[in-house]
Amino acid sequence: MDLNTLNNAWIEAGHKVEDLQAKQSEMAVALVADPNKYTDEEVSKVKDDLTAATKSRDFAKAAFTDAQANAEVTKPVAVNASAEPKKLTNEQLKAKFVNEFKGMIKGNPAVVNQIDSSTDANGDAIGLTIPQDIQTAIHTLVRQYNALQQYVNVESVSTLSGSRVYEKWSDVTPLANLDADDATIGDNDDPKLTIIKYLIKRYAGISTVTNTLLKDTAENILAWLSSWIAKKVVVTRNQAIIAAMNAAPSKPTVAKFDDVKDMVSTAVDPAIATTSFFMTNVSGLAVLNKVKDAMGNYLLQPNPTQPDVKQVDGKNIIVVADRWLPSAGTASAPVYPLYFGDLKQAVTLFDREQMSLLSTNIGAGAFEKDLTKIRVIDRFDVEATDTEAFVAGSFTAIADQTANFAAAASGK
Repeated sequence: MDLNTLNNAWIEAGHKVEDLQAKQSEMAVALVADPNKYTDEEVSKVKDDLTAATKSRDFAKAAFTDAQANAEVTKPVAVNASAEPKKLTNEQLKAKFVNEFKGMIKGNPAVVNQIDSSTDANGDAIGLTIPQDIQTAIHTLVRQYNALQQYVNVESVSTLSGSRVYEKWSDVTPLANLDADDATIGDNDDPKLTIIKYLIKRYAGISTVTNTLLKDTAENILAWLSSWIAKKVVVTRNQAIIAAMNAAPSKPTVAKFDDVKDMVSTAVDPAIATTSFFMTNVSGLAVLNKVKDAMGNYLLQPNPTQPDVKQVDGKNIIVVADRWLPSAGTASAPVYPLYFGDLKQAVTLFDREQMSLLSTNIGAGAFEKDLTKIRVIDRFDVEATDTEAFVAGSFTAIADQTANFAAAASGK
């Protein structure tokens, strides 16, 4: 059996282990909140399945290692142990990544073995890690796609799980006034703290690689990878962020011009209102665009520095495609979303910053069609933090503002 087939078997076995470990972690977190969430049989089954999958992965690795040892892969190169490792430039690092990418696709055993030596916190192979410089380029593209990530708090983490302590704005208390220099500081003003737990999840997407791409230049390969991954990251993270936004407390349905104005004045704490903004979908914006005040002026006004961005009382309106922020209700009576607040206070994205690539010419229909499939994995979690910093409103139709002046009498 050839080395490429054995290597793919090892990779697929590793994927099964990763999936079962993720399932075990999710069950563990759920059982803390609800000890009766799973039966003893369900817990034992996951543990047994994980043990069996781990044995299969280790056996596949041993088979690949033995076959590799018996094959003449590359000639040994003399190494000067005393020589200092040469630091590569950014261009050299990109070229090295592209060469490793091609080697992974073609199943070069030397490259595959090097890739699989990179492991995560559980000791499992994570594939070809995307260099930080290229990840930066990807995130630059992400911002160009109007990702919601730019509006939330992003925290880089180095562990698969953890917790953070937050204090809501409404629970913040003032410092105690000490009348005497030797007065004892009391403990009756302890803040009300909320513990937020995160569990890094793996989000993956698969794309097909053609032989034409592998023959292209390093710049074109990087451009294709960056564009493809950036689009996947935007869509995936936007969806997770919107799910966290839905944890915001609901507000009464917005029905008239002044209701929208009231959201700016009363929906969130004044300290948060200064950095707050509105968010709706494309269909909701179409309705808001037609609302007028008593003098016939439109409710929405263009941002003086960004004419394409609309505002209400100086608060920008962020617009999300209907596909990712759908309306509720029915086709004949849709209910449009209208959020308001500061997402950086309300939502945190815990970023593992460990994007990686894995390839196969066996799974996902690749073997039958003689193709190569690439899987990109993004590792992150999104959690609601201060739910009082963001409110979720909605509307079906918004009435124009009623005139507040009396019509002049006829003939006067």
